[in-house]
Amino acid sequence: MSAPTGLRERLEAGVVVGDGAMGTMLYGKGIYINRCFDELNVASPDLVRDVHRGYVEAGADFIETNTYGANAFKLEPHGLAERLEEINRKGVEIAREAAGTRALVAGSIGPLGIQIEPIGRLAYSEARDAFRKQARALEEEGVDLFVIETIRRLEEMREAIRAVREVSDKPIVACVTITEEDISAYGDPPEKIAAALDSFGPDVMGLNCSVGPQPMLKAIGEMMPHTRLPTCVMPNAGIPRLVEGRYMYLSSPEYFGEYTRRFLMAGVRIVGGCCGTTPAHIRAIKDAVRSVRPERPHAERAVATPVSPIRGETIAPVAKALKSDLAASIDAGRFVCSVEILPPKSPDPERALKRIRRLREAGVDAVNIPDGPRASARMSSLALAVLAKRSAGVEAILHYCCRDRNLLGMQSDLLGAGALGIGNILIITGDPPKLGDYPDATAVFDVDSIGLMQIANRLNHGQDLMGNPIGSPTALHLGVGANPGAVNLDEEIRRFEYKVEAGAEFVMTQPVYDASVFENFVKRIDHCRIPILVGILPLHSFRNAEFLTNEVPGMEVPPTIMRRLADAGSAEAAKQVGIEVAQEALAASLPLCQGVYIMPPFGNVSAAIRVLEAIPEDLRAPGGTAPSGRSVSSEASP
Repeated sequence: MSAPTGLRERLEAGVVVGDGAMGTMLYGKGIYINRCFDELNVASPDLVRDVHRGYVEAGADFIETNTYGANAFKLEPHGLAERLEEINRKGVEIAREAAGTRALVAGSIGPLGIQIEPIGRLAYSEARDAFRKQARALEEEGVDLFVIETIRRLEEMREAIRAVREVSDKPIVACVTITEEDISAYGDPPEKIAAALDSFGPDVMGLNCSVGPQPMLKAIGEMMPHTRLPTCVMPNAGIPRLVEGRYMYLSSPEYFGEYTRRFLMAGVRIVGGCCGTTPAHIRAIKDAVRSVRPERPHAERAVATPVSPIRGETIAPVAKALKSDLAASIDAGRFVCSVEILPPKSPDPERALKRIRRLREAGVDAVNIPDGPRASARMSSLALAVLAKRSAGVEAILHYCCRDRNLLGMQSDLLGAGALGIGNILIITGDPPKLGDYPDATAVFDVDSIGLMQIANRLNHGQDLMGNPIGSPTALHLGVGANPGAVNLDEEIRRFEYKVEAGAEFVMTQPVYDASVFENFVKRIDHCRIPILVGILPLHSFRNAEFLTNEVPGMEVPPTIMRRLADAGSAEAAKQVGIEVAQEALAASLPLCQGVYIMPPFGNVSAAIRVLEAIPEDLRAPGGTAPSGRSVSSEASP
């Protein structure tokens, strides 16, 4: 039998049938889901080859290599990143052996498994580089085409297609995954998905995974008026159901055969299967293709006005000095003071408000309100921030973490904070639930602090996460955290650079006890300097210092200070030592910062006020300039 023609020629001749689920078949053969399936190309090639042969025998016109997750980011947790090229090349070799002259070999490329900008810290160029490394290995081993599949974000698909085009001119089938609501995971409707894929330049565009045949037929029909490209569908075998402890896909091969006829009559050019589909499903698809001679309407279809896939227009952000009183003070170069106040564990805010009023009388510029610190259940930090401003007359710096809300909830909260007049937001990743009172609670973590900063910065430019206009921009004064004493300072600096690039306007540090450590940190971030509020935590006792060092992530009290506390002799003397240590650290840090952030132990505002005594009167007075004498507003961008 002569070798098959390429994908483009096959599409000209008729309908093309893809294969089914590699993962489903491997799982059925006893491979646990926590195993790296791609590594089986090297460890168990016969097992992979048998799956491929099953699909070839069923009539697939192309089979996909077992390389869906064989990119550096997905291989790294398994300790296999260094074997990327070997795993991908071996995947092509095994598929080629199974395909023989009966089927084409498609290089499977799945999502990176890590968030890219604007909601993640991975730059577009870095994502493209990761895709390029995998695509090059597949190309050099001789695939006939590429299938880029199960992509949830249009930006990620764009970079994947660009990467493949940089190393190969082979055909590309580009498939996005959708939800049961006919939209992408990030809210893109079918017409926008189609317009975006069309503009990215693959040979075929379509949908795969996540949903079964019925919702996929509806969605692909809505996409077709917006493209002249051939279309592809590779649905799941329905939604999985838990049956006697195992997840089972219940759509039968016969059901797939019936829907294949409907796909073909709608004009779809490639039909295959995804999760839950087996050689029996592909055989049913092949039989349906033989029984129906579909029209080819894609060639004559009029394309609707394209929907912009990625909007670039933004609204000019609100000037920093207009965002809040704190922002105006920092922008003017004034030294600012803030103190942390924990939200109560009850619905009664009066005790916290009493402390806030006392801090106002002491001349504090703002109170910091943590968001569920150490994964504890407390009053909403947003609620206390509003009460602090309305009832106590003090601005808040609202800590906002990524742990408890999904992408929709976080955007809603930030919009709400703006409407309620809360201008200062400190964006943090948040402590995992296992550290707190509810270790079995679910953590969301759709993004980390870098991703959330990018979201908040987009809101400040009049866009939501997906680039949709929101009317008026928010006026959020955005801050981030940093740890000058991080064990891996290089990684801390790298993440800080990402945060500044994402839109951070000020930074608040973890507690500083050694001024030389803080000075080193400041020097390391000089190229991306933004106003710094140095963190100061007055220690209460030796046990307090011991707990912070050994049980609180990101905190470490130097041994010399531990000894001073241990030698204090009494509880009151230890408290005094703690105040003195805090005052010393603050005084030594003054030339390097634009403000201070005090974290009093156990809500002891008296200790915080005493620490503030280390600040010279002329610096604390209205109009007092930061010790550096520089206008910090000019340092707000790298």
